[in-house]
Amino acid sequence: MPAKFEFGCLPTAIGSMSHFDPEAACSLILKCLPDIPAWPQLPNRSSKESMYIQFSEGFPGIVTGGDKIHVEPSANFETALGQIYMDCEANDFSKYGVSAEYAAGLHAFVAKAKKPEIVKGQIIGPITWGLTVTDQDGRALLYDETLAEVMAKFLRLKASWQENALREISSNTITFVDEPYLTSLGSAFVAIPNERVTTLLEEVFKGIKGVKGVHCCGNTDWPVLLNTTIDILSFDAYNYASSFSIYPNEVKSFLARGGTIAWGIVPNSEEALAKESLSSLYDRLGEAMAPFTRNGIKFKQIIRQGLITPSCGLANLSLEAASQVLELTAKLSDSLRRKYTV
Repeated sequence: MPAKFEFGCLPTAIGSMSHFDPEAACSLILKCLPDIPAWPQLPNRSSKESMYIQFSEGFPGIVTGGDKIHVEPSANFETALGQIYMDCEANDFSKYGVSAEYAAGLHAFVAKAKKPEIVKGQIIGPITWGLTVTDQDGRALLYDETLAEVMAKFLRLKASWQENALREISSNTITFVDEPYLTSLGSAFVAIPNERVTTLLEEVFKGIKGVKGVHCCGNTDWPVLLNTTIDILSFDAYNYASSFSIYPNEVKSFLARGGTIAWGIVPNSEEALAKESLSSLYDRLGEAMAPFTRNGIKFKQIIRQGLITPSCGLANLSLEAASQVLELTAKLSDSLRRKYTV
């Protein structure tokens, strides 16, 4: 799939679902999002499917307990870290799989999906993972230069393995690098230079041959992401459209090089969902896109180079509400496509 693939506001999902049953989660996704289905993360099923733990399997010295995750160096710790470097050099991702114990939804999805044209996967990003995983003293790995580098290489290999697994069912893949902690950039709590953020992200991107994107479900320094090598920027357009709209020139440049904006316009809050309808979300999306058309970006270009998604994951919703979100996402996409692309 070329980087300049035009999705025409097709719908897809962010990743997490509220289900315990991977088969049921896959069935719903494949029904609602047949064009670009995404494998479901199921954190309610097991703490091992939390996005913070799901991709930790196999990292040297990793210890998990409940939702906590830290590293305890063993006798061969340095050797194990060195092996990650060597495996990156050789592009050998064979040892970096994600088992069904950690991702039942991924394995069920690969078995169940019937050769869709495009499939979507997701992996935790190095900034979020680096701020979540700590050393024995409780210090985030991101602040250890050596461990931060090897951690990004580890996630690069995990991303390669996942993409290769998804290519069993489709030659066209999208992989989102999920970075909720990017909302902390520039704050007093996360003193990480933008250049370091970019370097760590780009290391993970090296493991993705297909279309690659970043998803951030809050406000962040959007130009930092728009200026990376990503093909898709995914954001919570329901809650943060105004903060995104103040960068029209950067968005224009991103679209000019073939980038795609994933508009997370369907809310993942049951309270917000109860107030919305297909019509109101259609209008809200138009309002989110309007500032860019006033700055010289053609509306049809935004549609051509767009995706429609929920604002973020759906793990905290009831099963009924999660289904409603995916149905609204699909219907909103269909309305846009019927009017502007068909």
